[in-house]
Amino acid sequence: MRDVAIVAFAQSVHRRRTDELSEVDLLMPVLHEVLGTTGLKANEIGFTCSGSADYLAGRAFSFTMALDGVGAHPPISESHVEMDGAWALYEAWVKIQTGEADTALVYSYGKSSPGRVRDVLTRQLDPYYLAPLWPDSVALAALQAQALIDAGVTDEGALCEVAARNRTAAADNPYAQLTGDVPAGDHLVRPLRTGDCPPIGDGAAAVVLAAGDTARALCARPAWIRGIDHRIEAHALGVRDLTDSPSARLAAERAGAFERPVDTAELHAPFTSQEVILRKALGLGDEVRVNPSGGALAANPVMAAGLIRLGEAAARIHRGESDRALAHATSGPCLQQNLVAVLEGESAHV
Repeated sequence: MRDVAIVAFAQSVHRRRTDELSEVDLLMPVLHEVLGTTGLKANEIGFTCSGSADYLAGRAFSFTMALDGVGAHPPISESHVEMDGAWALYEAWVKIQTGEADTALVYSYGKSSPGRVRDVLTRQLDPYYLAPLWPDSVALAALQAQALIDAGVTDEGALCEVAARNRTAAADNPYAQLTGDVPAGDHLVRPLRTGDCPPIGDGAAAVVLAAGDTARALCARPAWIRGIDHRIEAHALGVRDLTDSPSARLAAERAGAFERPVDTAELHAPFTSQEVILRKALGLGDEVRVNPSGGALAANPVMAAGLIRLGEAAARIHRGESDRALAHATSGPCLQQNLVAVLEGESAHV
């Protein structure tokens, strides 16, 4: 296995609406910043991979237009996943492992503001039995939250505390959309209140990956990917225990998360109840700093929020604020798909 690290991370300031910006306008400053951090030029990148969703854009092959932000020349080796950018990072990591590239640019973006994202996300559901009923993403998350409450795992007060802690932490994050004292609000879909749900907004993120000595040359303290894995739950919600996430646990195990304690965890938990589930599945105690960036409750650009969790964890390692971090990304209803990566600083390398 080749040693591969995240050597740079950049993201946009996440906003409720960016009507004046196209996807290319949203991406270009982020791409310029992440490449500028490393000093690399477009023709020095071995592989480029992006993550986005045509359903959000409302048109087919929208990612080809976003490539204008990368540049039309010189020709590049490029790929795309119709997923959160965390899965694009996984593809890029595999590409570097094959030896076909030493560096990779990974980016993702999402503009949720043009449409009603709760309805758009119903298209992820089983097309025969569940999607025709049009249960939206908040209603399904509320079913999961109610299952947790009925099982005695949590209550509405505890969920409010999760929201308050995340958004208080986000006060130190200049890119966050919601920060500080955000009221719990009224029930949106019982038992979830407005404060238990993620903000709707637009944003983009990008990272640069590099292998071995190339990573050391590009970054003073690379965030080495010591393990990465992703797993999926059954598509049918009715056959799952919504109070647990065995796929997240298995992905963490395969990524080596349980071999040694982590000091930081960036969890892609758009709803407060999902953080409760992930903390249990990933064995995260009170000694672990969870979502020091504010997490997805502070900013949740669809298709970029998972990549941001990896980038935020890596950035803390770059700054020397963490030695061993866990980063998690999810996609689909009720934590259906889960990706886990373990990142370490150079001093923690064994």
